[in-house]
Amino acid sequence: MDLDARALELDAYVFHSWSAQAKLNPFVISGGLGCRVWDNSGRTYLDFSSQLVNVNIGHQHPAVVAAIQEQAGILATISPPTANLQRGEAAKRIVDRAPDGFNKVFFTNGGADANENAIRMARLHTGRDKILSTYRSYHGNTGAAIVSTGDWRRVANEYARGHAHFFGPYLYRSEFWAQTPEEESERALHHLERVIQSEGPSGIAAILLETIPGTAGVLMPPPGYLEGVRALCDKYDLVLIFDEVMAGFGRTGNWFAFDGYDVVPDLITFAKGVNSGYVPAGGVIISDAIAHDFDEVVFPGGLTYSGHPLAMASIVATLDAMESEGIVENAARIGRDVLAPALAKLKADHPIVGDVRGVGVFWAVELVSDQASRTPVSAAVMARVKSELLARNLLPFLSENRIHVVPPCVVTDAEVAEAMAIYDEVLSLDLLS
Repeated sequence: MDLDARALELDAYVFHSWSAQAKLNPFVISGGLGCRVWDNSGRTYLDFSSQLVNVNIGHQHPAVVAAIQEQAGILATISPPTANLQRGEAAKRIVDRAPDGFNKVFFTNGGADANENAIRMARLHTGRDKILSTYRSYHGNTGAAIVSTGDWRRVANEYARGHAHFFGPYLYRSEFWAQTPEEESERALHHLERVIQSEGPSGIAAILLETIPGTAGVLMPPPGYLEGVRALCDKYDLVLIFDEVMAGFGRTGNWFAFDGYDVVPDLITFAKGVNSGYVPAGGVIISDAIAHDFDEVVFPGGLTYSGHPLAMASIVATLDAMESEGIVENAARIGRDVLAPALAKLKADHPIVGDVRGVGVFWAVELVSDQASRTPVSAAVMARVKSELLARNLLPFLSENRIHVVPPCVVTDAEVAEAMAIYDEVLSLDLLS
């Protein structure tokens, strides 16, 4: 039996996330390098998904692999109460890239528990309970994080208390009858303030926002929106949490997505791009005002693998490599000079493309059956799009009626051109018949 067949045979023992188990049809990935992955037979795919939009530094970056190997030979694990050089080095590098007034990092195992602990900190800081978040959002699959999530995955998991939702800006499908980005921003902020007032500011701990909602559609904040949310948090004395799990560490062409806006939150959650998922890791970057709450009072939270040495070594190596190799700058240039014009041309050439939006290496192509009505294409159409892209050796990220164009931050001009040719070929097919 060949290795791919063996992998599929053994996969029968795996319970997959977000799936009906009887309907699975996975394909095998056995290796990768840079922006490409392959199976055991040697078939290679151009990875324009970054897996789950997390492999920012690309697959198998030699410096990160070497750092993990070296750390494994020194100390493979240690409990969180200890001091450890790699943990301190990782925290210092993260703090160095955060705004002034952020000097502490609480390490978690991933993005969901980063948001979980940020919510806990906000509640303890304010003495209030309720968390506001948008309907178009994803914050993770743990108790409070999944209930903060706004999409369909929340509905079957609503066991946590103290959550309410509101609509964020999304001009292409405006909930506010807006015609311009400025109108969308103004009306979305008015809506949010009314939700705050209606839910009762004295009971609200925080507003939790993906700086740029990712899985929900790479929803770019219109002018003044994030700044307006900050102003509302200040007006009503609420904590502002920015979820940078997907958008952070180079994805937008900045170290943090909010670096592109004139706004600073109170808590910053991260994971994914901080070490490209080579070892599970995430965390909360804590403003001094909130961190000082726990100078003399015990923080009632912790994780066995918080600041795990292998994860910390991978963070240090990742951030150092991103700095020395100009990887964040590459993401910014690729987005501005290569992806933006290429995707604009894709929209101009194909009536099925209703909207294109994004920044850096973080883009969404929204597919519609009719541009005038903006009717989303069906699930059957998206299934065919996925099949056709895979048949041409491009590994896509699809969500609802969208192709998310999210390659690693190390992607080259030539790789973008290769992917664009494949998208163009697939979108030229008679997909709607």
